[in-house]
Amino acid sequence: MSPTPRSLALLGAWSVVALATVGAPVLGPLWLACGAGLLGLCAADAFRLRGAGPIEVERGVPPSVAVGTWSPVSLHIVNRGERRLQMVVYDHHPAVARVRDLPRRIALRPHESARLAYAIYPTERGDHDFDRVELVVDSPLGLWRAKRRAGSPEHVRIYPNFRAVMRYALLARSNRTSQLGIRKRPRRGEGLDFHQLREYREGDTLRQIDWRVSSRLRKLISREYQDERDQRIVFLLDCGRKMHSKDGELSHFDHALDAVLLLAHVALRQGDAVGLMTFAGERRWLAPRKGVGHLNALMNSVYDLQTSLRTSDYLEAARDLSARVRKRALIVLVSNLRDEEHEDLSLALDLLARRHLVLLASMQERALGEALNEPIRDLDAALRVAATRRYLQQRQRAHRMLRGGGALALDVEPRELPVALVNGYLDVKSRGVL
Repeated sequence: MSPTPRSLALLGAWSVVALATVGAPVLGPLWLACGAGLLGLCAADAFRLRGAGPIEVERGVPPSVAVGTWSPVSLHIVNRGERRLQMVVYDHHPAVARVRDLPRRIALRPHESARLAYAIYPTERGDHDFDRVELVVDSPLGLWRAKRRAGSPEHVRIYPNFRAVMRYALLARSNRTSQLGIRKRPRRGEGLDFHQLREYREGDTLRQIDWRVSSRLRKLISREYQDERDQRIVFLLDCGRKMHSKDGELSHFDHALDAVLLLAHVALRQGDAVGLMTFAGERRWLAPRKGVGHLNALMNSVYDLQTSLRTSDYLEAARDLSARVRKRALIVLVSNLRDEEHEDLSLALDLLARRHLVLLASMQERALGEALNEPIRDLDAALRVAATRRYLQQRQRAHRMLRGGGALALDVEPRELPVALVNGYLDVKSRGVL
């Protein structure tokens, strides 16, 4: 229990009166009486605060909380006592999350309840905890306040940002995935599985027409194909120190996980099997499996992954993956390529390409593009732009050499990676090269 500014103000006024009694001794008894009254008032107010009844708090947290997004949290507070209470509500949320709409001041009559809503914005993934809710309760006269703890601690898992997956699923139902920037590829009819027969539509090619069925039914019938199913997509995810770079609040590794989850969702919906292996950090292996439910297993296997201080050894990772995945698959290597690493990476991609189709997804720092657009006002700015342009040219040259070796390669900013990966995957499926 601690005094409030109100009680301290009363004490200060009483002290000022004490100075007045120095020149007027006749006021001494009055000053003492005021002091006794103030003491009695404070004691009575403190007694009533200590006699306040119990307070119950129940917290509601969503079952899934994503990094980099606002998630709602609710507090249900019940005054079980027989006195009216005024209080300020604080919640000890995870330290890695920002919060809005807290603290909150509320007043509750006896046996009255209130429901408060606030939001958290996590900036790191992993396992984190809510501590108990803290209530700062005011005494009836506002002379004292006391801190109470209520409710119970709660564990929460903070996942990668799965909102893009949810948005894709919603748009896919209404055939509006183009709003995300995902492009539909025209199907050539080669390397694709037969799906069904249907009536001819304007735009169908002659190769699609089934002439035998058309002659029997006396109307044009086209064959409709679907992308090949039962293929394997395996992510090779770099957890090395380069992936700790940040663009805004999220690291490159966080952006990489967002892209992996979105492409995994799309591939699983296409009927393909999805697996994952990490390297240059904590080693994790998830064998390729089919079914949309496998996305939960994938998410639970990566939500607490963190980057390490290790240097990425691409060749070692390629050897490890080659020993685990014997059947042909699309290997999606997600990293952040530096031009000086081209030779090591080229050897790793050559090893993987002996059996698999390889797609390199590299993330380019957003600061590079911003540096090129910076106005040149002095020599330092000119040198910075020239050095940036030279670095990007070397990076483009390295990617061209990798593509010349047979690998598919993307080099995009982190926030563009999810859509770019999906488009790359759909391009592979439409061309039937896997």
